[in-house]
Amino acid sequence: MITTSFPKYVAIFAIFIPCVSALDTFIAAVYEHAVILPNRTETLVPKEEALVLMNKNLDVLENAVQLAARQGAHIIVTPEDGIYGWVFTRETIYPYLEDIPDPKVNWIPCTDPQREWNLHARRGQSVSL
Repeated sequence: MITTSFPKYVAIFAIFIPCVSALDTFIAAVYEHAVILPNRTETLVPKEEALVLMNKNLDVLENAVQLAARQGAHIIVTPEDGIYGWVFTRETIYPYLEDIPDPKVNWIPCTDPQREWNLHARRGQSVSL
């Protein structure tokens, strides 16, 4: 005698479908842009120069994200290196990185928002944690 487990799979499928159809749907946008790269990547640049370059790329990304949001996007994916580029040596990337506190530093930004850290606000914006 041949037995089949078809009814069991139909029952699982019948339970699963209403759950999937009840999920919200999202519109996603994927954005790629010609990243503005630094002129000199073999030389360490001042932090201020790195911030100017990153702000230029952030301006491009901000405009693209706002446009995608106005067109209905809920999730917007931007390039991994879209803020600073990718043509650095191990030494020359440092001005483009942010300082992250040592794990031994007992600071939770949400519970202690007044404490200052080495954060750099975008032009004309304040940093609030």
